[in-house]
Amino acid sequence: MASAESFHIEIAARDASEAQANAQALGAEVAAEFGPRDEEAFALVARDGAGARIGGVNGVIHWRWLYIAQFYVAPRARRAGLGRALLARAESLARAKNCVGIYLDTFSPAARAFYERGGFVIAGRIENFPPGAARVFLSKGFGRSDTFPLSQRAGSGGR
Repeated sequence: MASAESFHIEIAARDASEAQANAQALGAEVAAEFGPRDEEAFALVARDGAGARIGGVNGVIHWRWLYIAQFYVAPRARRAGLGRALLARAESLARAKNCVGIYLDTFSPAARAFYERGGFVIAGRIENFPPGAARVFLSKGFGRSDTFPLSQRAGSGGR
């Protein structure tokens, strides 16, 4: 174990080579334990009849889960079914890529209710993040037999 005299800590820019080295080292350890991420970014874009962007979804697929990082519907296009259509298209993409589910997070109670109506369940919550609100994590598994809990996996050690 290192003693306090044998190291020092400094702040580095997020895009610095030191930060990249940290990410690569952690990525290698995680891949050794859980398998490669096989990460694939995606974006869905919705346009109106004139070609103007009215919504979209940005995310990534990794470890057979589709993560929705950003989900947006322009105010003028809300309550017209576009959100449901985008969510359905994301689910269709996830299924086509052999994912076992979708996960996302939101600060908005209205968005949370929207996702819950779409079959998502709350998987976690951080209070007062952002201040005065809560960050809520939601997931929707596809009910596949290969989505059993980690504690039941062979060799998982119950983690």
